[in-house]
Amino acid sequence: RELASQVAAELGTIAPARDLRVAAVYGGISISAQAKASRDAHILVATPGRLQDLIERRIVSLDAVRMLILDEADRMLDMGFQPQVDRIVARLPRKRQTMFFSATLDGAVGELARAYTTNPSRFEAALTIDQEQGEIDHKFVSVTADNKVETLARLLAEERGLALVFVRTKRGADRLVQKLARHNVTATAMHGDLNQSQRERALKRFETGAVSTLVATDVAARGLDLDDITHVINFDPPEEHTGYIHRVGRTGRAGRNGTGVTLVLPEQQSDVSRVARLLGETESFASEGMRVAPARLVYASKRRNSKWGTTRPRRKI
Repeated sequence: RELASQVAAELGTIAPARDLRVAAVYGGISISAQAKASRDAHILVATPGRLQDLIERRIVSLDAVRMLILDEADRMLDMGFQPQVDRIVARLPRKRQTMFFSATLDGAVGELARAYTTNPSRFEAALTIDQEQGEIDHKFVSVTADNKVETLARLLAEERGLALVFVRTKRGADRLVQKLARHNVTATAMHGDLNQSQRERALKRFETGAVSTLVATDVAARGLDLDDITHVINFDPPEEHTGYIHRVGRTGRAGRNGTGVTLVLPEQQSDVSRVARLLGETESFASEGMRVAPARLVYASKRRNSKWGTTRPRRKI
C-alpha cells in the first residue's frame, strides 16, 4: 500500500508534463474516492486486491490497457497475491506490452514471468549503485534474552538519527514499542494489523522525525522508500542472507553512510555467522566473542538450462 502511494506520488510530479492523470488504488481506505479517480486515470497504480475489487464492481475496465507493469513481482508472489494477479491478467487485452520487475527470475518467479510475457527481452541490473550508494557499517552484537531489549534501548540512545528496527511478528512489534517506552525510548510500530490511516500516521511521524524509531515487520516495511534512515537494526535476525541485504539496504542511500546492527542470541550465532561470512564481516562478528560457523559445502545438481528471453548486457544503475 505504501509503495503504491509513493509510486503514484512520484508519477504525479512528472505526468502533467504529458497531460496524463495518475490514480492510486489500494486497500485500507474508502473505495469511493479511489473509484472516481480511477475512471479518469491514464496510469493506475494498484495493489492486486483493491484492483480486483474495482473490476468485480465494474468500476474499472481493463479493455483499453496497453501496458502492464508488475513491480516487485517476487514479493507479490511471497505474499500470496498470484491468484489475484492471474485473474487481473486474464482480463487484459492480449496485445499489450508487459514489464516484469523482480529481484530474482528463478523458480516460481521465472515461471510467472514466462506465463505473463511473450518472447521478452531480459535486462539485468547490478545489485550495487556505484555512484549513489553510501558506505554501510555492519555490526553484530551478542545479547541474551534478558538484556536484549536493554541493549537495543542503549544503542538507540547512543546513536542519533532515524532507526528502522525489524522484528519477526506483528505482536512482537507492539510489545517491543511498549518495552522501549519503559526504557524512555519513544518508538512507533508499523505492521499489517494497523489500518491504513494508522500506518500512514506512523510513517509520517517517522518521516518528519516526530519519532526517531520505527519498529516494523518485513511485510510492513516493503513499501518504505526513505533516504534518511541512518540505522537498520535487526532485533530479530532474518532467516536468510537475502533478507539481511533487503533490510540493511534501506540505509546508506543517496550517498549517505549508514549502519546495520544485528542483535544475536547464543542459539542464533551459527546462522548469523554465515550471513557475516557472505558479507565479508567475520572479523567484526568474531570480535564480539561469537563463534564463526564453518562454511557450508553446497553440491550443485545438474539442472536444465531454463533461460528465457533475450539477455541484454549487465548494466549498473
